[in-house]
Amino acid sequence: MTDFKALIEADTGQTARSIQILDTGNFEDWLKGQPDSIRAMVTACQFSGKPDTFLLLPRVGTRSDDKTVADDFSVVAGVTDHDKLDSWSLARLGSGLPEGRYRLHETSAKGTLFGWLIAQHEFDRYKELPDRQGPSVLLVGDAIAQKDEAVRQAEATAMVRDMVNTPAADMGPDRLEEIVDKLAEKHGGELKVTRGDTLEEHFPMIHGVGKAAMRAHAPRLIELKWGKADHPKIAIVGKGVCFDSGGLSMKTGAGMLLMKKDMGGAAHAIALARLVMEAGLPVRLHLLVPAVENAIDGNALRPGDILNSRKGLTVEVTNTDAEGRLVLGDALTLAGESEPERIIDFATLTGAARVALGPDLPAMFCDDREMADGLLQAGETESDPLWQMPLWSGYDSMLSSPIADCVNSAAGGFAGCITAALFLKKFTPEAVPWAHFDTFAWRPTAKPGRPMGGEALGLRASWLYLRERYGA
Repeated sequence: MTDFKALIEADTGQTARSIQILDTGNFEDWLKGQPDSIRAMVTACQFSGKPDTFLLLPRVGTRSDDKTVADDFSVVAGVTDHDKLDSWSLARLGSGLPEGRYRLHETSAKGTLFGWLIAQHEFDRYKELPDRQGPSVLLVGDAIAQKDEAVRQAEATAMVRDMVNTPAADMGPDRLEEIVDKLAEKHGGELKVTRGDTLEEHFPMIHGVGKAAMRAHAPRLIELKWGKADHPKIAIVGKGVCFDSGGLSMKTGAGMLLMKKDMGGAAHAIALARLVMEAGLPVRLHLLVPAVENAIDGNALRPGDILNSRKGLTVEVTNTDAEGRLVLGDALTLAGESEPERIIDFATLTGAARVALGPDLPAMFCDDREMADGLLQAGETESDPLWQMPLWSGYDSMLSSPIADCVNSAAGGFAGCITAALFLKKFTPEAVPWAHFDTFAWRPTAKPGRPMGGEALGLRASWLYLRERYGA
C-alpha cells in the first residue's frame, strides 16, 4: 500500500520547487510578466494554462536568494479555475512531476490533497512497473489540518481500486472474509460469518446464488459490528459477487471479461466501514457483505426456480444473471431487523444504469428526501458526483409473478435499474431511510489521478454525508 502520509508535509521552510497555478483566464497576464526566454519556451511547448496540463520551467537569471526555493526548475500548471481548486485539481501534478518536494506559489492547497495523494497510487501486485518514479511531496501551510482526512480517503479509495482490480481467483468470498476479519481485529469490531446449513436456512437467496461454487468460494454472509451499543445505528451493505458468470443465464465471453469487478459493491461498503472506524465516528456500525460466486455446476440455480427469502417473500428466478439483487435482498432484510437510522448499500447491479448515466455517475436511489439531498450535496463538495434516479412505484407491476410473490428480473429492457432498485426496496424497512448506489466500480478510460481499472464511485460522497450527519 502506498505510504500516503509521507506525500504531504507541513511547510516549515524546506527547500522545494514552486508550483504556479494558472487557468486560461489569467494565463496571458502571467505570461506578460515573464522573461523573453520563458515566453519563448511556453510558446514552443504550446502551453496555455488549460486544465490538467503543466510545464517545467528552468530558472533564469541569478539564483534565488530564497533558500526555501529549489533552483533547478519551477512548475506552471493549468487548472479549470485557479480560485476554486477541487479534489482533482492537483492530480495531474501528483502523478506526473519528478520526485521531490513542491509548494504552491501564493495558493492554498485546501481541498486538493486527496487528488495529489491518490494520483501516486498504482496497482502493482502482478506486474513490476519499471517506469515508476519516486514520490512527489507537497508542502502545505493552512491545509495541513486536512492531511489526516485526505490520507484516510486516499487509503480507502486505493483499497477499493486494489480489491476490484484483483482477479477472482485471489478475491473470492474467502478473501473478502479475511479483509473484513482484519478490519474487525484492528478496530475492535465483532466479526460473524454465516455459511453452510445455517446460511441455507436463514439466508436462502444468498445460498441459492452461491451454492454452485467450489468449496473455497462457498457462499457466506460476512458481518462486522463496531461501536458503542447506545450510539445511532447505521447499516452498510455491499454486493459481494466475486465473479459473475451469469449462472445458467450465461454471459458471453466479452460480458464475463470484467466480472471480477462484480464485488465492487462489497469493496465500497468495506472501505466506507473502514472510514467510519478509522475516524471514530460515534455510531453503531453494522457492515454486511453477502459474498458469493455465481458459478455454473450441476446444482446451479435455474431459471424458473422459486427461492424463499429471509423476508418471507418468494421469488421466481427469471434470470440467474440478476443474482446481485437476490443476495442483497437477504442482507438488507437482516440489516433492517436491528432498526438502524440509515441504510446504505452499494452494488454493481445493472447495465441499465451504465446505459443511462455512463461509467462516471453512480445511479443513486433514495426513499428519503433529506438523505438524498445530503448525499447529492456531499457528492458536489467532494467532486464525487451522484445522480438520483426515481424509485417510481408505477413500475412495481413489472416485477409481478403468476406463481410467486415477485420475479427477480422484469421482462424486456425497460427501466432496468429502476426495477432492480424496486426489487431491493421490497427488502428494506419502510420507516428507515435507505440509499442504494448502482455503481460501475470501474473506469474504462484514464483521467488524471484516475487510471483505467477499479474505481471508487460514490464512496467519498457517502462518507462526507455520514461525517456531517454524525460528526466525526
